[in-house]
Amino acid sequence: MLLSLLILVIGYFSLGAFIKVGLGESEAAADDLKVMSYNVRVFNKFGEMASPNVFDDIKAFVDEEKPDVICFQEVDYVRQKEYEDYPYRYLEYIHKQDKVLLGIFSKYPIINTELLDFPGSPNEAACADILYKNDTIRIYNMHLQSLGITHTRANSILDQQKSKRILKKMTEAFGKQQQQAKLVKEHMQANSYPQILCGDFNNSQFSNAYKTIRGEKNDSFIEQGFGYGRTLNYHRFPVRIDFILSDPVFEVKSHKTYDVEYSDHYPVMASFKLGAH
Repeated sequence: MLLSLLILVIGYFSLGAFIKVGLGESEAAADDLKVMSYNVRVFNKFGEMASPNVFDDIKAFVDEEKPDVICFQEVDYVRQKEYEDYPYRYLEYIHKQDKVLLGIFSKYPIINTELLDFPGSPNEAACADILYKNDTIRIYNMHLQSLGITHTRANSILDQQKSKRILKKMTEAFGKQQQQAKLVKEHMQANSYPQILCGDFNNSQFSNAYKTIRGEKNDSFIEQGFGYGRTLNYHRFPVRIDFILSDPVFEVKSHKTYDVEYSDHYPVMASFKLGAH
């Protein structure tokens, strides 16, 4: 049992990262659609970061990078109006305790929105239909079930008699992730708009949940990324659990992972050119 758990944990926290070798990250062109995904951990609402100015730091970072669409996970509902460069927003206040908020902020008009509730989970997905030039595209933002393995718990696996309970919890979380992935997949298949999906998958590119959701979509890091794909600052473990996926009708022009530590996650941004469809 202990060996099996150790292999599972090593696979999750180590094999989830890989290195993309190439000429370096390409830059977005002025007329590309730039989409950013960022788990902001409620802008440090609970004081996990030492800096008292995390909201201002993140806003300054966004103002500098100028994405056209931002998908925030774990966003703060109250301060959304301070993003005045993004007049179109979907950030629904959810009257349920412990629900994780998702925000889609856009410089282009949003004409339709929908929330996909994940039963029995604090997590969920959302989508927004956006008028982009002469097309309507659909942007998905999602946050899959957390495994609940903190740094303290990961370190305690080998020196405490808790392996059986932790393994059960992780197995249950994997099951919920797969159920949630299937819900998102079915929802995507019911719509014909060109789609881009952003999110915190809480699992790696080797997971079943990732494979289910990705399907035939392009992974922006695989297409145009460079170096370590890590998106989570997890005590020296370089893991890639935040993704931007797109339908093949979008040409992935660039991908960048930013080395800024305003959250436990690193922001990622990709740029796209929409082809004929």
